[in-house]
Parts: sequence; C-alpha cells; structure tokens
Amino acid sequence: MNTTSSDHSAPSERPTPDRPDRKESTYLFTEKYVADKSEIARRFIETRARLNANVDKANNFLVKRFYNIDHNAYLEGPLPAKTKELMGLVASACLRCDDCIFYHAIQGYRLGVTRAEQEESLNVALVVGGSIVIPHLRRAYELLEEMYG
Repeated sequence: MNTTSSDHSAPSERPTPDRPDRKESTYLFTEKYVADKSEIARRFIETRARLNANVDKANNFLVKRFYNIDHNAYLEGPLPAKTKELMGLVASACLRCDDCIFYHAIQGYRLGVTRAEQEESLNVALVVGGSIVIPHLRRAYELLEEMYG
C-alpha cells in the first residue's frame, strides 16, 4: 500500500537516488478530490490516516522498512504504476482484503486508470480467486460506482 499522497501538481519526474530507473508516480487527482467524490473513499482514507498515525507513533524499524519496500514497489519503472496498481487490485481481491482493494482502486483512479480497466482486473481476480471473491467484488463495484459514476 503505497503511502505517498500528492496534490494536482505533478511531483518531480526525477529518478530516485538508489534506482535511476524508478520515479514517483504522477497522480491526476488528490486524495481529497477522490474523498469528495466518494463517501466510501472518504471513510477509507480518513480511517487509514488515523490508523497509520498510531503505527507511526510506535516508531517500529521493521514496519518502516516494510512501508519503504511497499512504496518503492509501486514507483514508476519498467512497469507503469497504473499496471502495478491493477496487479495490486487483483491480488487484494484474491486475498479478500477490502482495505487493500479500496486502496488499490483509489490509487488506480488517482493515476487515471479507467473504470473498464478496474472492472477487467476484478474479472481476473474472480477467475483466479473463485466465488469467494464475490462479496469483495460487490463492495469494490460500489466504490467504483461512487468514483466513476
């Protein structure tokens, strides 16, 4: 779950110091924009921020390392960040993690992933994960409806 947020302005396109083939994603929309469009997204974003603040207070080295690995995995690279978010969406649906599904669907939306791309990714998740994915698919579709209309 990539922890970077941005505003409407494009972040630096420069590569990261340790990986010149990686760079921060350029988001088309802020988290606030998405939260204003979707009540589900707003609740998720606010809850995630509140809970992350508790984790941050613990100042746990291993958690920080994991968050860093997670952040770096979703940077622009040989695979575009949009593709990685869709991969994250599929894996999250197969693992039946609603928080992760919401996170990747929101990040994908912020990056400009279309509703059709998100739905097709969820189709893959349904085929791979089987019928147990259906309850999570329903909640994902509710979020997509609020974000995309």
